[in-house]
Amino acid sequence: MTFKASDSLAEQIAHYLAERIIRGEMKACERIQEQKVTQALNVSRGSVREALLILERRHLVVILPRRGAQVSELTPHKVKSLYALVVELYVLLARAVADGWREEADLAPFLAIQRQLVESQRREDINAFVEYSFDVMRAAFPFADNPYLQETVENLLPAISRSYHLVLERRKGEMARYLATFAELLQAIVERDHPRARELLLGYGEHNCQLVLATLAEQR
Repeated sequence: MTFKASDSLAEQIAHYLAERIIRGEMKACERIQEQKVTQALNVSRGSVREALLILERRHLVVILPRRGAQVSELTPHKVKSLYALVVELYVLLARAVADGWREEADLAPFLAIQRQLVESQRREDINAFVEYSFDVMRAAFPFADNPYLQETVENLLPAISRSYHLVLERRKGEMARYLATFAELLQAIVERDHPRARELLLGYGEHNCQLVLATLAEQR
């Protein structure tokens, strides 16, 4: 693995482990052995411990007294709680963009992401599709200009990403539904139609939540 100098070492380790958890390479309740990670990545144990604390904050890892770190479990209660919160945060971001855009150039980043999403769907590239879907939120951050909102969303995105991967690995057709919803959401934002934007986001959030719950039930 080649690390990027722009990120702290702990962040890079956290990203490496997060990708393995999100893609299902590391399973729920699987123990993360610090010594193995230090040897595999040739890094210090202190950096690994710092990375695990980052992942705990991002809801991918739990650190248990005298038992160490393990991959967090996706339970129905956690899934429902996660979607109930994150959809409201998405609504705040959509409102900020709808109120804040002034000219077509302001919306150009969203249109560029939309094209990338379409291309990812065409290739059936789930990893790229999920990453671009979260770029939508990041493109909205400047409109909200709220560091607390941004930090909260960023910390929740890995957990949401994990749920998206879980669903899309079995139901690739859901990418088309996301694109259709995103197109409608963009139109609502252009028209500054707050009720419609909220309706779309709540509906999509509930739909995705139910898909994740169904997928978890299938795995049992």
